Amino acid sequence: MKMSFTKTLIAAAAAFAAAFGAANADHHGKAKKDIVDTAVAAGDFTTLAAALEAAGLVETLKGDGPFTVFAPTDAAFAKLPEGAVENLLKPENKDQLIAVLTYHVVPGKVMSGDLAGKTLDVETVQGSTISIDATDGVKVDDASVTKADIKASNGVIHVIDAVVMP
Repeated sequence: MKMSFTKTLIAAAAAFAAAFGAANADHHGKAKKDIVDTAVAAGDFTTLAAALEAAGLVETLKGDGPFTVFAPTDAAFAKLPEGAVENLLKPENKDQLIAVLTYHVVPGKVMSGDLAGKTLDVETVQGSTISIDATDGVKVDDASVTKADIKASNGVIHVIDAVVMP
């Protein structure tokens, strides 16, 4: 089972990477790739890309936005209990997968400078609120932002080191 899951992730990443290849800024410094393309090009979001595909959320996050995405890396997904990712990717668990993924998305474009020094609860696309503490670094629930302000044509990505749950 583990081998087929790995093959699925590799196939999803290869399909995304083949479709999107150029740098993410035009000659004016404006991002030209959307959130999905930007994340895939970074290379550390294979599991996230496969999850977005399984949840049917790729087109949504390629839409106009703007969106702010707190994107867990592959290492963040690997911290989940054994079998959790595989279980979420099952078709019968699609609603749960959508809830987890949309909990990582906030409407609007929120840059780290907008958060600096603040502690707040923000409504997610999923409908729940997520806690953000930017008084000493940036924490999103129990995850830490490891890289902030990755601009995309339809929003911004902040990389986090854990998957947060609604």
